[in-house]
Amino acid sequence: MSLVVIGTVAFDAIETPFGKMDKIVGGAATYASLAASYFYDEVKIVAVVGDDFPQSEIEDFHNHNISTEGLQVKEGEKSFFWSGKYHNDMNSRDTLITELNVLADFDPIIPESYQDCEYLMLGNLTPQVQQTVIKRLKNRPKLIVMDTMNFWMDIAMDDLLETIKLVDVLTINDAEARQLSGEFSLVKAARKILQMGPKYLIIKKGEHGALLFSDDLVFSAPALPLADVFDPTGAGDTFAGGFIGYLANVGTINFNNMKNAIIFGSALASFCVEKFGTEKIRNLSQEEIAARVNEFVTLSQFAIIA
Repeated sequence: MSLVVIGTVAFDAIETPFGKMDKIVGGAATYASLAASYFYDEVKIVAVVGDDFPQSEIEDFHNHNISTEGLQVKEGEKSFFWSGKYHNDMNSRDTLITELNVLADFDPIIPESYQDCEYLMLGNLTPQVQQTVIKRLKNRPKLIVMDTMNFWMDIAMDDLLETIKLVDVLTINDAEARQLSGEFSLVKAARKILQMGPKYLIIKKGEHGALLFSDDLVFSAPALPLADVFDPTGAGDTFAGGFIGYLANVGTINFNNMKNAIIFGSALASFCVEKFGTEKIRNLSQEEIAARVNEFVTLSQFAIIA
């Protein structure tokens, strides 16, 4: 059974206080599929690029056992391009350039070989495209995880709410949770959002970790303090990929496994920010990942001594 990731495969130009990269490979599907591939060996990608996208990068997906049969290559067109500059706090950024190019009329084609999809990761795209993917699968996946953002809340709220009804897990950041729910308290926000349809809600808080909500259950995951954060681009997508990849690996969906998945996803995201783009998450060893997960466990483990 496969894990299908839909999202963007793109070019990014990034400037942070630690340096500048003019054109590197990025995109939600790129980060998420690479992260998922460390835990699951049946990852399949659905995305679109132009003929300017290097064949060597497609081969790198194959090196990670990621199927690219669902990656459309549009001849004579350019790939999606985004350019941004991060502020000194690395939590806020300015978008300098957004060129949709092939993404402007993206129609996700689901190959027949993808119809064994048991785990579906809906990267941040229009809610209509996310819905289309779900409807084009012959059988509903065992688990559907969806990422979205404030932009769709601003311009496509009705479509977004319809899509949220169809998924099992929604991942958004704290500002988006407040916007979507109209509540400032994240606990109250979570209650409202869970009533919209998903069984689980993950609220990402950047350098302050993540919160997992389901019914009356809450889990708070820490963020690992890092000496060097070079580029936060793609960290949320890396987190989501690691999260769903871990769950696909264990095969059982419950709150305890969700808690573990958040730690494994956070571990992958912590690697991502240590280099520009996907550089750090392309060649990790299982030993490195296990050691980083243990750092998270140690960070949050304590005993009350009388």
